[in-house]
Amino acid sequence: MNHIRTTPPRPLDVAALFPELAPLARTAIRLHPRPGSPSPQDSSVGGPLLWPADEPWPYCDEVHGLYDSSTDEEYEGPNPMVPVVQLYVRDAPLLRPPGGADLLQVLWCPWEHEPDFKPPTVLVWRSAAEVADILATPPESTEGEYEGYMPVPCLLAPERITEYPNYLELGKELQQPLKDWDRWQAADAGVDSSYEPYPEAFYSSALSEAPGWKVGGWAPWGLTDPVARFCADCGAGMVPLLTIASVEWDSGNKSWVPYEDRDLAESGNGGVSSPPRVHISRTNNLQLYVCPESPEHPHTDLIQ
Repeated sequence: MNHIRTTPPRPLDVAALFPELAPLARTAIRLHPRPGSPSPQDSSVGGPLLWPADEPWPYCDEVHGLYDSSTDEEYEGPNPMVPVVQLYVRDAPLLRPPGGADLLQVLWCPWEHEPDFKPPTVLVWRSAAEVADILATPPESTEGEYEGYMPVPCLLAPERITEYPNYLELGKELQQPLKDWDRWQAADAGVDSSYEPYPEAFYSSALSEAPGWKVGGWAPWGLTDPVARFCADCGAGMVPLLTIASVEWDSGNKSWVPYEDRDLAESGNGGVSSPPRVHISRTNNLQLYVCPESPEHPHTDLIQ
């Protein structure tokens, strides 16, 4: 399988057309997970983790409605956490690990829990060189509340791109120019006339933040208005770390489909837009945030 993925250039240079957006450009790394057979030495989604044999595996202590086939009885838990993503800094250099670490591991409980009805997440930073003996058989969660919380093992094809903020995250002084069809026309931007009543929709679908799994960049919004996240330890404004996505593209943002997947995308097979088969609260995203002052401060997350 070809593990290289290439996002087509954006239809136009939005920072050239709207220079006021230029200072807001951010680098993101699209992860492009695709089914494969990752090893603990690989960056992966849903793959085996480089986990020390002498380190306890994380469990979720919340109440679960679990079934034990050996006893034909239900029990409440605890439930072992499920590997979601493993990222080596060599593959995702935007990560800012604590000193000496070069590996990020994210696990979650495959059950939604109150008060936010989302899978609780655990972030682990570690140094790969310090893992001498790898845990050969980690505890497995045999079931989840939904099948979409049990990721299919995938290898990654990291790709750097440039993003701009979600339209909802812009102030009115930046939203207004994007609504001005005359400005798009005067620049001869070549935007389809169907966008004339709402040219800001073209910005949202083709020019702002990329869909799919990614590190860094700008957060997706739309399920709610933007909500600032603040560090519980120091009060600093938190920044996007990782977007865990239900789909990598849909009918509204197909310009982001990598060249290598164009034929599959045109086939109409809905499964190809979500290779890890992860589905968060139907087809939303789970956005993880970290403190810019210290990666060791508690993270937070939000469904969008």
